[in-house]
Amino acid sequence: MSDVLSQNEIDELLQALSTGEVDVKEIKEETIEKKIKKYDFRRPDKFAKDQLRTLQIIHENFSRLLNTFLSGYLRTLIQIEVLSVEQLTYHEFSNSISDPAVLGIIDFEPLSGQIIMDVSTDIAFTMIERVLGGNGRILKESRTFTEIELTLLKRVLIKINKLLVECWENIITLNPSLEKIETNSQFAQIVSPNETIALITLSIKISEVEGLINICIPHFVLEPIVQKLNTKLWFSSNSKEITSIEKDAIKVGLEKTFVNVKAVIGESNITVSDFLNLQVGDVIQLDKKVHEDITVIVGEQRKFLAKPGTKKKKIAIKITDLIEEGDDLNG
Repeated sequence: MSDVLSQNEIDELLQALSTGEVDVKEIKEETIEKKIKKYDFRRPDKFAKDQLRTLQIIHENFSRLLNTFLSGYLRTLIQIEVLSVEQLTYHEFSNSISDPAVLGIIDFEPLSGQIIMDVSTDIAFTMIERVLGGNGRILKESRTFTEIELTLLKRVLIKINKLLVECWENIITLNPSLEKIETNSQFAQIVSPNETIALITLSIKISEVEGLINICIPHFVLEPIVQKLNTKLWFSSNSKEITSIEKDAIKVGLEKTFVNVKAVIGESNITVSDFLNLQVGDVIQLDKKVHEDITVIVGEQRKFLAKPGTKKKKIAIKITDLIEEGDDLNG
């Protein structure tokens, strides 16, 4: 029977129902189909969708921290984002690794086991060149890394490794450490080939060079805390209220904080020649009159107006008004 009935077919069906030739219950039983979900016993799903979503949130935070760190460390424009979070077998991940590779083997203490941070070679060479003062151009030839280059990469990965602590702090207090760097995937067999892993893929762009950073986390490493990988638990831990004790501690810390305060009596423009020829007793005319208030700057913002004067034979200022908006100096 086609999906769309003609008018004649509809009339015949109604007539058959009215005469009792066709039973409505029999039609319903024929249309009910069993919903079968495909399941591959060779690749069991050990991570729930909610747990993979939590891993994505964790590493979105990691990508933001990594973006900030590398932008300052390499002194160039960096763009990083999470492309995907999926579960695979370690065999599938291992087969996708390029040769040569940059595989950081990380001890995920206090959890038992190791994880892998795989950095694409184009990105690795670009980071090395930026650290050494180059412009980070793309290396056209494919070659292995020298010992000096691996040492520089190890320093970078150690710093990147520390960023994981803050990303996971709502789940567990980590103490990760970089054990070694491997350039051949055959020497980075941290688990059996059929072990289920969570693979987090980050896209990274350094200037004009694009590449990937893959983070491979075996299931058995996360097994002790897998129940905590819950988005509800994550958001509830993020939204906890600050206690009065914590507020008092913050207040005390702020009161002890030192800030730079300066009073700008006035401004003037002179030539470099006049500046070099300044002598004791010379007078520079400012843009402020004697009776006008001067500006008091706290940190980088204009906060007060004041009158200059002296107190106990020392230069002082007297606050006369508050600049409530705290206009920025460049505004």
